[in-house]
Order: sequence, then C-alpha cells, then structure tokens
Amino acid sequence: MEEKFAIPCVGAIIEKCENGQKYILIQKRKKRNEKIEFGLWEIPAGKIREYENIYEALRREIKEETNLDIVYVKNENKCKTINSVGYTLTDIYPFNIVQNMSGGYSIIVMIFLCRAEGEIVNNVIENEMVQWKNVKEVQKELMEFPEHFYPMHILTLKKYFSYLSLDI
Repeated sequence: MEEKFAIPCVGAIIEKCENGQKYILIQKRKKRNEKIEFGLWEIPAGKIREYENIYEALRREIKEETNLDIVYVKNENKCKTINSVGYTLTDIYPFNIVQNMSGGYSIIVMIFLCRAEGEIVNNVIENEMVQWKNVKEVQKELMEFPEHFYPMHILTLKKYFSYLSLDI
C-alpha cells in the first residue's frame, strides 16, 4: 500500500481597522472539484510548494487569491534562519495550526495574523465574494450557522474571536 502524507498549507486572518471597528477578510470557496465545500466562507489559504519559505508561500497565496499584498505578519520578526550541514532551516510562529483528521483531504494549515494593502480582486478559479467583514458579524454567523464555513477554518476563527475577547 502506498503511503500518503498530509499536505502543508498556509492561511491568513487578514485584519484591518476602520472607524474604530475591526474587520477581517473572508471569501466564498469556489473550487470546482469540491462539492461539499463549494460556496462556504473561508479565510484565504493555500498549499506550500516544496522548499518554499512559509512566509513567501503566505504572501504568494494571498496575492493569488485576493490580489492583496501582505505588509505585516504577526511574529514574523521573531524568526531565525540557520544553515547547518547542507540544510537551511527557519522557525515559524503561526497564530494557529489545524490538522484535518478525516473528510476532504489530508492537510495541515498554519494560520497567521496579517495586515495587507491593495485592491481586492476575486480569483475566478478559486473564490468569489472576497470582502472585508466586521468581526462581530463573522462571529455571529459562525455561532449561528457553522455549516456556512469551511470546516478547516472554524477552530481558528473561534480561537481568533476568543483572542479578541469579543462579546456580542
């Protein structure tokens, strides 16, 4: 039997503040080969290429999916990179890590808290309705209708709302 491995991925909770309100970027999932997940709310995320720096992968995926440029990643400045006996290694500081244990396909997503600049554009192949949404509205919808959200991001969003100590 062929051994299979989990696919490493990155994702971003992209924040912005406007008029004293906090917003995050969310989008509707639109991958044609997915029947169950199609149309669910998600945060931008994607796969890491072989030997790709995780922060470069994060910036690439966000650019591909939203057209935004990541200008800040929380704790990225803490990272150290070393070279040792032919290896180049870096440590990383994600906000959250989620592993899919069944259903869909086997992935591990490392999610970072970020800020971005630019003009939002939908990636017609992967998503639609990319938008800034008030965090309290997202939290309310997640509490009332968790089935509206891509399962891989539910625990991260709940952790994020707890991190913000939101009460609605």
